[in-house]
Amino acid sequence: MRRLLTATAVLVTVAACGSSAGTSGTPTPSAAGTQPPATSAQGGQIEWGACTDLTRPDGGTPAKPDPSLQCGKLAVPLDYAKPDGEQLDLALIRVAATDKSKRIGSLVFNFGGPGGSGVDTLAQAAKAFGPLNARYDLVSFDPRGVERSDGVRCGDGKQMDSFMALNTLPANAETRTRNEAANKTFAGLCQQDSGKVLPYVGTVNAAKDMDRLRAALGDAKLNYFGMSYGTQLGGVYATLFPAQVGRTVLDAPLDPTVSFEERTLAQTKGFQQAYESFLKACVAEGCQLGKTVDAADDKIAALMTKLVGQPLAVRGRQLTQGLASTGIAAALYSEYSWPLLEEALAQATQGDGGGLMYLADSYTGRTADGQYNTQMSAFPAITCVDSAERPDRETLLRTEEAALKISPLFGSAGAGSLCSVWPVPGSDEAKRVDATGSGPILVVGGKGDPATPYEWAPKLTEQLKTAVLVTFEGEGHGAYLSGNPCVMKTVNSYLLEGKVPAADTTCAA
Repeated sequence: MRRLLTATAVLVTVAACGSSAGTSGTPTPSAAGTQPPATSAQGGQIEWGACTDLTRPDGGTPAKPDPSLQCGKLAVPLDYAKPDGEQLDLALIRVAATDKSKRIGSLVFNFGGPGGSGVDTLAQAAKAFGPLNARYDLVSFDPRGVERSDGVRCGDGKQMDSFMALNTLPANAETRTRNEAANKTFAGLCQQDSGKVLPYVGTVNAAKDMDRLRAALGDAKLNYFGMSYGTQLGGVYATLFPAQVGRTVLDAPLDPTVSFEERTLAQTKGFQQAYESFLKACVAEGCQLGKTVDAADDKIAALMTKLVGQPLAVRGRQLTQGLASTGIAAALYSEYSWPLLEEALAQATQGDGGGLMYLADSYTGRTADGQYNTQMSAFPAITCVDSAERPDRETLLRTEEAALKISPLFGSAGAGSLCSVWPVPGSDEAKRVDATGSGPILVVGGKGDPATPYEWAPKLTEQLKTAVLVTFEGEGHGAYLSGNPCVMKTVNSYLLEGKVPAADTTCAA
């Protein structure tokens, strides 16, 4: 559950830095593969107005509405099998194009997760897309099951605190038994608090929502920028609505066909490689953690071991080993965060866990008042509905043992451990992508991406059949947000001028 597929943390950093198959009687998700082929949506109505309920990265709210931002809602069917039945309101945000004489249309974003708030993220990081905003209205939304769009909730702040603080070490029977019980409790709270929406939060329904959004915006085709999980959403959209695909960029791509076990091992390897790159960079610049990579690694390992039995007090809370490893993972998403990670780790070795707690809270969506956004609850809700897999204990144990061999710091059983007890069934429909009939799609993969390993980029490109691959040889989750001039020029030329790059274009770090 801890390995999120999201670019939101990177965006915020850029802005700041310059039951196995479900319970009896549960309705089957409307994303089932037996449905008839999707057809293009009719436009609904959006009433745009001031954004009055945005959330800052620190969990607070802006003192007054930003006049450059507009917010609205779009009604969509809760269950697409009953289009005239109960409706769900999608929360939307828009930043109008600054050069209206050259306006192309709308560019819709999904920043990842699954479960990230597009409304809050675009509000915080719109300036990172300034060149695109000149000719596009930048638009994003909270997908169904996220925040303002009937966001999935799983208990109160204290219950979330308890779940997030769980240790993953030592990797023994006692730890596994405790975490298995916690997963069952968490899944039960999700069913208790959000049972109505849980069957309907999958990616296929979200893709249908996006076509409703396209039509409501008045665009003949959907121009789209998907990051991380957003690449899967974009791929599913292109599969359902190939004729409506406009200029589409899929950055930090996910291979939707991977199993929970394959995903866990690939991501564990990716985070371990990013961690090793951080240590090398730290030592090269005079690292507070040690003069050599081995010395720094040993110091961090000793800290993690100590935190299992002696968590650090931080403002009335305790920094556990589980929270500390989450904080480290959060900072590995972007090189911008590496200096902060070095400082936070150095402080923790001296008894101050505030820096690592801050990083962990930014990752899990905990606000200063002790509440959580829906990131950590929407993530498993969408992930588990998007797969028919419900791993048994033997598979989970095998996965964990293999992951721990790759990385003692990041090894775990992955999202499959929670999906194995999820209260509603899943569908594999979102695992199948084929955009035959669409225009050219741009897939951008990074060689040093910890969360979506590069190997997934050519696989998604091949599955889509209409895509062109661009390779970024640098570090971090998401190539465009790295600020690499080659990547930005390539993507901007495609989105603004329609120039499709040559196949297998490579951008050096």
